[in-house]
Amino acid sequence: MFALARRSSVAPMRSYATATVVQYTKHGVPANVLKTTKLEFNEKVSGDSVRVKILAAPINPADLNQVEGTYALLPERPAVGGNEGVGVVEAVGDKASGVAVGDHVLFGTAGLGTWRTQGVFPASSLLRVPKDVPVEVAATLGVNACTAYRLLSDFVALEKGDVVLANGGSSGVAAALAALCRARGVKLVLSMRMRPDWEPMVERLKAQGATAVVEEGMVRTPAFKELIADLPAPKLALNCVGGRSATDLARRLAPGGTFVTYGGMSRQPVTLPTSLFIFRDIAARGFWMTEWNKRASSADRQAMIDDLCALVRAGELKAFVERHDFAEFEAALARVNEGQVGRKVVLAIDPSAMSK
Repeated sequence: MFALARRSSVAPMRSYATATVVQYTKHGVPANVLKTTKLEFNEKVSGDSVRVKILAAPINPADLNQVEGTYALLPERPAVGGNEGVGVVEAVGDKASGVAVGDHVLFGTAGLGTWRTQGVFPASSLLRVPKDVPVEVAATLGVNACTAYRLLSDFVALEKGDVVLANGGSSGVAAALAALCRARGVKLVLSMRMRPDWEPMVERLKAQGATAVVEEGMVRTPAFKELIADLPAPKLALNCVGGRSATDLARRLAPGGTFVTYGGMSRQPVTLPTSLFIFRDIAARGFWMTEWNKRASSADRQAMIDDLCALVRAGELKAFVERHDFAEFEAALARVNEGQVGRKVVLAIDPSAMSK
């Protein structure tokens, strides 16, 4: 007689690895609730999963808003901080597509937690980036540069010689806007709060491609009107500040112009006079990069990254960063909290991968 074979009840073998992560278990002041710890994860990948070694990741304002619990997208806790970064693919599941072992990749989906040494992510959340793009530049492409790209592409059909206004001139988005405007033949006029490093910042923005940079309060004065008198009336105004800065910007739009809000750094409401809508027929819109990524196809997201990388390779799009070793996260966070840093704070998670 033959014995009947029994179905094995043994669970599939798992192989666990340990990652160093910056994690929070509750919302609060980032310096108080963020903790560096070790996290075990199953390094065996299957299906659409991809194992990625993280090379670098920035600390963005939105990352800290998530930790505080004030952002629109709040990951389930405990959560690893960080939404942006670049890594290298170490293993791919049998159904993963679009990426291969050895590829450098960005994170095209928010809330995945990039302040870690390694992890497993869906292939659909990753976007390829050429290996010859410097790691510290690639790490910062997914938010600021992509936001600038969409702001110039999605609201107004801009032609060479057109004028765009924007506030928040010291931001990473503004720097990317300057480079993209120059590449498209569009004139960019930026406003910025007075700061200790005003002159070097203005020189940098003009070198990137800004036509003019003025102190924020000047926008409401006759001097600003005179400054732009010889330029075409602005078709597009981009607001990331709010409050009076936003109102002043909107008042300078051409009739039929478009006003887009993509941030609120002052934490003051956007107040636009009724007369701008009735007598000037301006349009007021909003933009959130995370929502665009949700709606866009993988092909469209990859095409945007490819365009930006082409500008990086051509030397037209630069990233101004300040590196901090991942092991010194607390110091990096303190640097961000100082304000007016003038450069994006980037965590060198694998220092050997960074440019010399």
